[in-house]
Amino acid sequence: MKHKIIAFFFVGGATLLAANPDLMRFLGVWEGEGQNIVYADKLAGGLPTVCKGITKYTSPYPVVVGERWSDAKCKEVETQVVIDTQRELQKCIKVAVPQRVWDALTSHAHNVGWPATCKSASVSAINAGDIERGCDLLAYKPNGTPNWSNVGNNFIQGLHNRRKAERIMCLSGLK
Repeated sequence: MKHKIIAFFFVGGATLLAANPDLMRFLGVWEGEGQNIVYADKLAGGLPTVCKGITKYTSPYPVVVGERWSDAKCKEVETQVVIDTQRELQKCIKVAVPQRVWDALTSHAHNVGWPATCKSASVSAINAGDIERGCDLLAYKPNGTPNWSNVGNNFIQGLHNRRKAERIMCLSGLK
């Protein structure tokens, strides 16, 4: 019999579910649900990618273009990668945040890397107690232009759409 692993994090006094099902569904929308064949991600300079955004930088297994991963292997690695990301986020988020804020920050970190998320103006605002501003900064710079939506100097509408969805998720945690 398989056992479901449930993990929790304690962030700023709040108890948050790790790799929660809503977050995993959200990642499936933006990273590719059922993407079991390793492909060369054009936005990432041809970086071999599989499942929900798994790369050689996050996977404990080799990621080789053309290789097929089972659903079980994807789920195992996706869950571990998200939990590993959340372990790092736990170190840089110093205040209690609602689950939806945690999930939005996790999605952001899953896409751009936890070091960038931890160093972001969004996390700085959240740590200063302005969670709403932190949520807004996931998608928009202070001057209102898109944030975290470029690859090099090129604006990518799909990335901005994701950032707007993360912002909405984040703000929904404040209601």
